[in-house]
Amino acid sequence: MIVWPVLLAAASWILHAAGEKFDVKNLFTGQAAFIDGRSMKPGTFRKVTVDALPPPFATSSSANPPRLVPRPADAWPQAPAGFMVEMYATNLDEPREIRTAPNGDLFVAETHLGQIKIFRGRGKDGKPQQVSVFATGLNQPFGIAFYPRGANPQYVYVGDTNAVVRFPYRSGDLKATGPVEEIIPHLPTGGHSTRDLAFSLDSKRLFVAVGSGSNVDDPDRNPGEFHRANILEYTPDGKFTGVYGSGIRNPAGIGVNPTTGEVWCSTNERDSLGDNLVPDYITHVQQGGFYGWPWYYIGGHPDPRLEGKHPELKDKVIVPDVLLQPHNASLELTFYDGAQFPSEYRGDLFAAEHGSWNRANRTGYEVVRVPLENGHASGVFEDFITGFVTPGGEAWGRPVGVTVAQDGSLYFTDDGTKSIWRVSYVGK
Repeated sequence: MIVWPVLLAAASWILHAAGEKFDVKNLFTGQAAFIDGRSMKPGTFRKVTVDALPPPFATSSSANPPRLVPRPADAWPQAPAGFMVEMYATNLDEPREIRTAPNGDLFVAETHLGQIKIFRGRGKDGKPQQVSVFATGLNQPFGIAFYPRGANPQYVYVGDTNAVVRFPYRSGDLKATGPVEEIIPHLPTGGHSTRDLAFSLDSKRLFVAVGSGSNVDDPDRNPGEFHRANILEYTPDGKFTGVYGSGIRNPAGIGVNPTTGEVWCSTNERDSLGDNLVPDYITHVQQGGFYGWPWYYIGGHPDPRLEGKHPELKDKVIVPDVLLQPHNASLELTFYDGAQFPSEYRGDLFAAEHGSWNRANRTGYEVVRVPLENGHASGVFEDFITGFVTPGGEAWGRPVGVTVAQDGSLYFTDDGTKSIWRVSYVGK
């Protein structure tokens, strides 16, 4: 087993007077919050503010897709002082979303293969004690949710790109014991393909994330955008009850905050307005709230490509809670409910940042932490797990999914190295 403890100077954690959990000596705001991924360091805090946003087209729009390279021999994910990163599982096909079952099993969507795989336990070598394919024959699966919430779910719900399906499930099942049942058919296809899922705390509502089919197509002229860039709400049996939140270009990761019961999402915002527009974001979603896409962004800023459209909506656009680096490609999120990390992490949010393609200097390629106080964010986020970009600007890893394990450690998938990583706290 290869174990690289992260040796960094101990962070001087304090509780800020305003209730924010961050090290004020490592907080960057304004223009300083925008960075090059090569210089990211774990334990650095950032707050991207609305007043720091440049005008559209302040820089040219860069086509800079990641040059994915094999992991260099001296490269390893980096974490803040006191944390250790280990490689848990390797040789997956395309590991995407990861969810922890109530019994502790890790469910992982291998999207390209159309299957859900289970990883059970952790042996003395740090590797899974058992691996099983739970279900196959799926159509680009991504979202995974257990119903009802609690210790004894009866079903595993899966978000295919074109439908939501479910399988009978009893805690401990390593393979689906019954046929697949289509619960929500005919979700719109094309464009953004991920369909994340989450149940309300009382398990009476099912939320389904459906990203846009385009960058900034006007839904007024493109009927294919109907019920897209939305978080949709259904009953557990698949009855549509309404649009929960709209104008969210691609809410790739969603979850329900166990403290407040609020729906949260991790969003891929639009491209081609310049290097530092538009920030991706993480936010709680107000029921019935409108977040701007495609006519506005980050409040009432008009997209110049559609300027003049729907002036009546300008003052209704909600500013998200946490603005991230632009073009981060923010994906799955989770809330830390474990007891292994220090107490100040309890209730915080973690999200996987897949990495940019539309920025001259790469950004993303990390796992971020959003400190929360009583379930609420201040706009600050932390570069928590970094190190996936080489000094030459190539990327060797791309985080996708993140989950809290039964023992309180944090696991995240990486479809660059096709692996699963484990993050644990080992002390100061």
